[in-house]
Amino acid sequence: MKVEIWSDIACPWCFVGKRRFEQALDRFEGKDGVEIVYRPYQLVPDAPATASPHREWLAERYGPQSVAMDARVTELGRTEGITFDFDTALHANTLLGHRLLHLAETEYGAEVQGVLKEALLKAHFSDGVDVGDRAALTDVAAAAGLDRDRVAAYLAGDEGAEEVRAQIAEGRELGISAVPTFVFEGKWAVQGGQEADTFLRVLEQVAAETATETPAGAVCDDDSCAV
Repeated sequence: MKVEIWSDIACPWCFVGKRRFEQALDRFEGKDGVEIVYRPYQLVPDAPATASPHREWLAERYGPQSVAMDARVTELGRTEGITFDFDTALHANTLLGHRLLHLAETEYGAEVQGVLKEALLKAHFSDGVDVGDRAALTDVAAAAGLDRDRVAAYLAGDEGAEEVRAQIAEGRELGISAVPTFVFEGKWAVQGGQEADTFLRVLEQVAAETATETPAGAVCDDDSCAV
């Protein structure tokens, strides 16, 4: 079973959704046959190249309610084992990070890409790293197992940029307008950081549909899901 996860590095719900999906996968009997690939999505594609404090950017965009938004996600993250440090987090353009994830997938495989995705999310949300900075990204990638020299050379040019933009456009064509969105076998879509039980149910039902080759379609949104 192939699961493509459309998400952004700067999306807290993508971090939460990743954790919950992994919990479901651990309980899924067919987990050894599941391939997970991360696809790019940018919540703020026009974010400037120079990073700025997350708190300031969010306040400009959402006003006073931004404080409550961060507090809610911070508490939710704590229950999933995630440390959200919005006081040090930086608002940054994520295109370079998505290019790096593309490199990881194409040259190292889906498993290494998953390790890098986790490292990038942690760097952005927990460690205050500027994920739009080439040197910082090179350090994160090297720690995740990628070759440092290859990464530095890759990020110095435009390699992979066209492919990433094409994948972002593909997501729009598929109707993806919010993240995270989990696409199972190219047919079934689950949107949002669903509870682990929901993800487990979807995994089991998609596996059953695939085994019987019965056509079906589904979209999960917020707290409801039907496959």
